[in-house]
Amino acid sequence: MTEANSNNDTNNNLMDFASMQAILTSEDVRSHASEIHGVLTGLVCAGFEFEDQGYVAMLNDLFNDGDGFPAAVKVALKQMYSELWASILDDTYSFNLLLPDDDDTMAERGHALSVWVQGFNLGFGLEQKDSPVVSEEVKEVLTDFSEIANLSDEMDEDEDTEQAYFEISEYVRISAILCFSELATPPNQESNATKKKIIH
Repeated sequence: MTEANSNNDTNNNLMDFASMQAILTSEDVRSHASEIHGVLTGLVCAGFEFEDQGYVAMLNDLFNDGDGFPAAVKVALKQMYSELWASILDDTYSFNLLLPDDDDTMAERGHALSVWVQGFNLGFGLEQKDSPVVSEEVKEVLTDFSEIANLSDEMDEDEDTEQAYFEISEYVRISAILCFSELATPPNQESNATKKKIIH
């Protein structure tokens, strides 16, 4: 298999919103996939280390009353976590928010964006609670995210709303990368074994 084909296969197997939400629903875990992704991203962007596996227990306490996730959910969460690290470390800025597709309604997409930023601020706060000193830029991001979290779920299905949603989503995406660049603890980039472990 050529490298290009291998990369394409990998991209095709990336966890998307619909797949993650379907797994959660089928396993009777009543949580929103976007919020879980937001929490993971907030943790990572605030300094959570790649090798720390404590994120599963954190998510379990937050979203499943500490009862223990079903095996299928654990596998999906670990895939999401690895893909998050791989994308946010990517020099091409391939990191994206886990949100519904463009075919979904604006109400669904707007709600997903709202709970994603709620999740980000929650995860960020959990990781930064013992070292709350951050730059003014990061403080502004967290304040903006709090305001975005309060956006109304009632959205018109028109081009203006679509454009506003796109612009806010892109702002959130870039802002998360900014927080990561300032506070994150990347794995040793000189270790090929570690890099491969993140990607795979």
